[in-house]
Order: sequence, then C-alpha cells, then structure tokens
Amino acid sequence: MDLKTTYNYSVVRKFSLMAVVWGIVGMLVGVIIAAQLLWPELDLAPWLSYGRLRPLHTNAVIFAFGGSVLFATSYYVVQRTCHARLFGGWLADLTFWGWQAVIVLAAVTLPLGITSGKEYAELEWPIDILIAIVWVSYAIVFFGTLVKRKTPHIYVANWFFGAFILTVAILHIVNSAAMPVTFWKSYSAYAGVQDAMVQWWYGHNAVGFFLTAGFLGIMYYFIPKQAERPIYSYRLSVVHFWALIFTYMWAGPHHLHYTALPDWTQSLGMIFSLILLAPSWGGMINGIMTLSGAWHKLRTDPILKFLIVSLSFYGMSTFEGPMMSIKTVNALSHYTDWTIGHVHSGALGWVGLVSMGALYYLIPRMFGRKEMWSVPLIELHFWVATVGIVLYIAAMWIAGVMQGLMWRAVSPDGTLTYSFVESVKATYPFYAIRLVGGLLYFSGMLIMAWNVWKTVASGRATDASIPLATPAHA
Repeated sequence: MDLKTTYNYSVVRKFSLMAVVWGIVGMLVGVIIAAQLLWPELDLAPWLSYGRLRPLHTNAVIFAFGGSVLFATSYYVVQRTCHARLFGGWLADLTFWGWQAVIVLAAVTLPLGITSGKEYAELEWPIDILIAIVWVSYAIVFFGTLVKRKTPHIYVANWFFGAFILTVAILHIVNSAAMPVTFWKSYSAYAGVQDAMVQWWYGHNAVGFFLTAGFLGIMYYFIPKQAERPIYSYRLSVVHFWALIFTYMWAGPHHLHYTALPDWTQSLGMIFSLILLAPSWGGMINGIMTLSGAWHKLRTDPILKFLIVSLSFYGMSTFEGPMMSIKTVNALSHYTDWTIGHVHSGALGWVGLVSMGALYYLIPRMFGRKEMWSVPLIELHFWVATVGIVLYIAAMWIAGVMQGLMWRAVSPDGTLTYSFVESVKATYPFYAIRLVGGLLYFSGMLIMAWNVWKTVASGRATDASIPLATPAHA
C-alpha cells in the first residue's frame, strides 16, 4: 500500500506489544519485592535486594509499561483524529528503539546500584540524555502530525497528549540537571531544600502529567469509541483540561510537609492540591457520563468495564490525594503504607485498567481483527485484576492508618506506647494480603499476554487507509 494513503500502524503495533511484555516484567518485580517484605531471606544477592529492585519496579511499571502504552495510544489517536500519517517518517521508529534502549539500560544499571537516588528519576546522566533525545523526537513526531492534519479541529485527547509531552520534557530536563563526575556517577545541580523542592515539583508532576494527563488523553478517545457515544460534554472536557494543567503544576510541595521547606510553600502546595479535586472529578464525571443511554453495554462489554472502572479508581485516587495533602491528615499518613495504597489505587486501578482497556481495543485492529481472540478471557482478566487491586489497596489502607496511630501513640508518662518493631509485627499480616493481591494482578497480565499472543498469531499486520474526506469524527 502507498505509505501516503495509510496510517503508520507499525510503530503502534510495536509499542502495544512491548507494553504487554514490560507490564509482565514490572509487575513480576513488584511481586518479588512484596514477597521480600514477608520473607527477607529472599534478598539473595545485593543486586536482588529490595533497595535495588524497588526502583526497578517503579521504573518498569511507570516508564516501560505506562510509557509504551502512551506512545502507542498517542500515535494511534493523533493519526486517527487528524486524518494524517505520522510526521517524520523514521523518527517514530527512533522513539521506539530509543525508548526500549532506555528501559534495558534501566534494567541493567538499577540492580547494579547505579542511581542518582531521586524518586522516579533514578537513572544516571548518560541515560537521562538519551531520554531527552527520545522525548524531543516524540514531540517532533506528535506536534508535526498535528500541524499537517487534514481536520480543522484538534480533538481534546490531543490536547492532553500534547500537554503531557511538553511538560514531561521540561520536568525531566530541569530535574535531571547534574554535574557528572564519572560516566555512571553525577551530583545534582541543586542542593539541600532546593533539591528536594525541584525533585517533588518533578515527582508530583510526573504523576500529574505522565500518569494523569497522558492517560486522560486515552480516556477521552477510547471510552467514546468503545461506547459508541459522543463524549458527555465537550465543553467540560476543555474546562477540565485548562483547570487540570494549571492547578497540578503547583501541588508538589505537599510531599514535603513538616520538612525544612518554608511553611508558606507547604501550605500553598496543600491549597492547590485541594483545588485539584474539582477538575479531576470533572474529568471523571465526564468520562463516566459518556455512558448515558448506554449503561447496558457494561453487562456484555469487558473492554468497557476496564475503561469505566478505571475512572472510578481515578475519582477515588484524586479524592484521596487532596485529603492526604491536608497537613493534619498528612501527619498521620506520611511515611506509612497508606501512601503505598494511594499510589497503587492510582497506578493499578486508574493507569493499569485504562491501559489494558485501550490495548484490548487497539491490538485486534493492528492485526486485522474485529476483536481479541477470546472475549471471555478479557472478562476473566478484568475480575482477577479488580479483586487483586481491592485486596492490595484495602490491606495498605488498614496497615497505614494502624502504623500512623501506633507511631504517634503516647503513654501517660510521655513515652511512646509502641516500639517501631511492634508496628512492623502488626503490619505483617497485611503484607501477606498485599502479596496475594499483587499475585492476582500479575496473573491478569499473564492472561492478557496469552490472549494477545493468540490474537497476533491468528491475525495479520495491517495498516488502515487514511480517509480522503474529512468527516466530523475519526
């Protein structure tokens, strides 16, 4: 077929399939470190220790799995909504191979203890430079496609993808500024409280733009497509966009309550976090209400179950986050497993489920099929994953509140009622429940991998034709 008349599905296919592979890898490492908290003797070697594997887990799930999903979906959506083939030709393939190289380098260096020590930004300076090159290439491909679009309107999903791409570039470059001392060692360009402030400006906005804005782009395209309904309120989606991207940028200081950061900065972060509840819930309501008049489809459509339930977790997480930013609540929750439960309700419930729903929509279309090889397996995956999430986050919520209360309990004579090790012992049963939840979620990924394998094996890679006319929707 003439490349000028077809969409570039090749790069979408590659990112979609690698998202499944990296999802399995990242969640397997998560299961291993959850098991290590139950059985410390599983720390068999320094490169298999909890401290080395934990950043590997977060990087693999966020950037390898989540990143691959975002590349795949944004490349698909921008082409379909612009009626234009991806801009830049080979540059899209460069982003694929470059991103895989980043992931492999992370998988090698982190277990070896080569790290900058910054949360979600542990990779050392040579890999940071590679990330910047890949990301700039990604921006050129995405925005170049928008420029050459045949449609007069830029669909709102592309607004979210565009904001995610631009902001992550700025966050990464500013936070990763460092002075190299050897090829695998550098020191941050910032010092003391400034370093902490820049790190959590990056850290919270990595959540806000990588794990929220990008995946909202997925939500705004795939829920209306799967439900075969227009978005509930297009006007609300635009208000949601501007309110979210403005407010999120200033919420980072709530990670640094009761630290050396100036008190007014902590309070400002808390205020913006509370304001953030409004646009977050506006987006959630907009997505869920898209099913108005089509709620019956949830009974028979497991892909829609993934997409809609993910929004429920998004709503829950974006209520919980602002509440945890309130200083009095934070005094109880900080450094406890409540934070771990909050992070995973967002990561597994929101990001994980919406990603899986989008991949189940995408993959058959990439291989010339109307649907996945087995729809019942999608249904099984949904229930296994959902039960796993509920077990995981409920265990962490209970453990976290218990830890916070035990740590601050004071006897009549003014001494602490409990030693730290007593709180660890009380937490132990909840770590077992978390491991069961994690195993269920990981099992869901294995079910997905089998279904994807059979779908690919029974299909054939195809590229769709670009419409000659420009109707109102893709």
